[in-house]
Amino acid sequence: MTESNSQNSSGVQQGWFAPNNETDSLDLASEKQPLVLNPWDVVLCISGTIISCENAIVLAIIFYTPAFRTPMFLLIGSLATADLLAGLGLIFHFAFLYCIQSPVVSLVTVGLLVASFTASVSSLLAITIDRYLSLYNALTYYSERTVTRTYVMLILTWGVSISFGILPIIGWNCLNDLTSCSIVKPLTKNNLIILSISFFMVFAMMLQLYIQICKIVCRHAHQIAIQRHFLPTSHYVTTRKGISTLAIILGTFASCWLPFAIYCLLGDYTYPTLYTYATLLPATYNSMINPVIYAYRNQEIQKVLWTMCCGCCSSNTPFRSRSPSDV
Repeated sequence: MTESNSQNSSGVQQGWFAPNNETDSLDLASEKQPLVLNPWDVVLCISGTIISCENAIVLAIIFYTPAFRTPMFLLIGSLATADLLAGLGLIFHFAFLYCIQSPVVSLVTVGLLVASFTASVSSLLAITIDRYLSLYNALTYYSERTVTRTYVMLILTWGVSISFGILPIIGWNCLNDLTSCSIVKPLTKNNLIILSISFFMVFAMMLQLYIQICKIVCRHAHQIAIQRHFLPTSHYVTTRKGISTLAIILGTFASCWLPFAIYCLLGDYTYPTLYTYATLLPATYNSMINPVIYAYRNQEIQKVLWTMCCGCCSSNTPFRSRSPSDV
């Protein structure tokens, strides 16, 4: 009996991640069993709650502020929506895992997480493209073409993300074949490989775009320094500040997502679930950091926040037109 209880506890502790072997697998269609609370699931649930609150505030500010109906804020709103759904997905995962043991619920929860995290990464790429174009085509950025391009990027972002999220629900899962499971059950190994490769492609594109942005920033700073007869040190400080900001943005994204993306390619369903939790948790932190980098640093959003919190700033204060490269 002791050995049997030990096996059951081991299988339960793994939550929705792939089991170490077929004997320890959690049969989602079986009779409900009391689950041992996994501390990792608690941490993910707390992270999801923080993520949801942060991004809900950003969405509320953008939705109720007419001045924020611009392409730049639409993309920030898309990112906040994706991260909000990711946070809710983590909360639902915890609630359903310990309350409702059902294969349908498991697939829907995983599908929501896949779609939301994919939309989050894709929205970051869209914001990067928008920033690059605002610098490369500064004279024509504020035009109808920019609005059209923004809507096209939003449609592509959410179309691809929803497609990835639906795949496990419509049958591409490992519920009937545990040997095909990835490190994240019930996603198959092939499914997770495609997601990982897609991430590396997005990361490569963002890296290339930020390199081009750095070149443009350096060139603009040099031209301004010459025209205004600034000292070389001023030019150096301005350039260094711009590049350091871009480095922080890209470095944060890479440090959060790269460990999990690499482990998705190298890991196997027989690996300890500790590795999956340890790499997935930093990835969720990216959705926690995104509002700080892309929203709360914006001066207009800060004004609205101060107005909402303590009325320190008049709601009628005019907004200064800013380009995406300022955010």
